[in-house]
Amino acid sequence: MKTNTHKQAWYVINCVTLYRIIAAPVLLILLFTKQYGIFKWLLGISFFTDLIDGYLARKFKVTSILGAKLDSIGDDLTVLVGLIALFVLKLEFIKQHVIIFIILFVLFIIQTTYAFIRYRKMTNFHTYLAKTAALLQGIFLILVFFTEEPNLILFYAATIVTMLELIEEIILVGLLSQWQANVKGIFWALKK
Repeated sequence: MKTNTHKQAWYVINCVTLYRIIAAPVLLILLFTKQYGIFKWLLGISFFTDLIDGYLARKFKVTSILGAKLDSIGDDLTVLVGLIALFVLKLEFIKQHVIIFIILFVLFIIQTTYAFIRYRKMTNFHTYLAKTAALLQGIFLILVFFTEEPNLILFYAATIVTMLELIEEIILVGLLSQWQANVKGIFWALKK
């Protein structure tokens, strides 16, 4: 039976994760009503809560399938809002790098479609590459709205790691016959 502290930690961590899900439409409203100052700070908080909930989940050992699903939804919504904001506020940057964005989109569609065909749901692997990609994406998307020009080195680093992460997830879907959460990566999947 779970201790009271363990149960409380589970609720707090999932509430932190839910913040990102609830914040996504609020962020879009702020973006489209041109409240860019508030938008960029709340987007930063959303990315920061992604670090917090993962850290707390590991510290208190309260990982769950529900938590993994909520975390993935929150992550995807936060990145989606950041990308929409890029289109709204930095369209010229998107146009200059359209091929990269198309490649990332195609890899994401392949990975998601393959997971739905194989598992009837999206993956929640949370691999080390996925965590690294999310961190780099978050830093890039936060800084892009606080600076005049996007940091190209950070953009390319986030892009390369994200491409590798999506390819790794496609491979993992092929390797793992049953849906699993929190797979560290291909190396660990092959060791099992």
